[in-house]
Amino acid sequence: MKNVSEERKAAAVPATAPSPLPAHDEPRSTRNRVARSILDHGPSTAAELAGRLALTQAAVRRHLDTLLAEGLVEPRDRRVYGSRGRGRPAKAFALTDDGRDAFDQAYDSLAADALRWIAQQAGGGEKGEAAVTAFARARLAAQAAGYRKAIEGVAPEQRTEALARALTADGYAAAARSAPVGEQLCQHHCPVAHVAERFPQLCEVETEVFSDLLGTHVQRLATIAHGDGVCTTFVPKGGAPPGGAADGAESGRGKGGAPRARTAAGGPGRPHRTTTRTTTASASTAGRNPA
Repeated sequence: MKNVSEERKAAAVPATAPSPLPAHDEPRSTRNRVARSILDHGPSTAAELAGRLALTQAAVRRHLDTLLAEGLVEPRDRRVYGSRGRGRPAKAFALTDDGRDAFDQAYDSLAADALRWIAQQAGGGEKGEAAVTAFARARLAAQAAGYRKAIEGVAPEQRTEALARALTADGYAAAARSAPVGEQLCQHHCPVAHVAERFPQLCEVETEVFSDLLGTHVQRLATIAHGDGVCTTFVPKGGAPPGGAADGAESGRGKGGAPRARTAAGGPGRPHRTTTRTTTASASTAGRNPA
């Protein structure tokens, strides 16, 4: 009888019946609903979330555990007003900064509006573009100081790779790749890509900083802001020490006395222009991607 009973039970369950998914594999949409409810209503207990979302408290707690593990929510002690009953008060869960960032933000619009205001206050036109460029240089100055420390004392053939590691630490997901006559510095993420679409000065100044750090002229081949999948900068072989001038840069001329050309984009909607400039810093090739 025992064997027959077990066979009947086995036959009652289809062989293709899916096994229940572990908590971390449950639909993310439900976790998003939990997080959204906390965003809309503020710090909430599991019981409050279960009531709003028509879920069991056990289900809510599973989603909260996942959100906790991902660093998107954090538990807090809820302040009790008046007399307090027996037992430990229920924990309320609040969104962390990362949790808030997971929802739509208006940072790009805010940054673009601020740069547009800077340009207008400077008088618009070329003066406005110059003001935006000055802001971009000031913004990158602190970052450049950190990058310089990262590549100081590094062998010339390893500087691009050291810079890529420093950029990755800042969220740019960068890597250095070999090229036939140099290297390519590839950035797979750009935190300001949407703003740089309207203000390419951000890309131009970044290229200038790379040139100065690596001690050689560099050329921007592609940018995420221009619609490419990766920001790619070509770095030729044989750069000078970090922060130092490349050969011939002090007089604005390359080897053999040939003038060094500097390419720059004049802002949104303006064509490239090529000029020769005398500088004590390393010359760089900065501008938009080739069309």
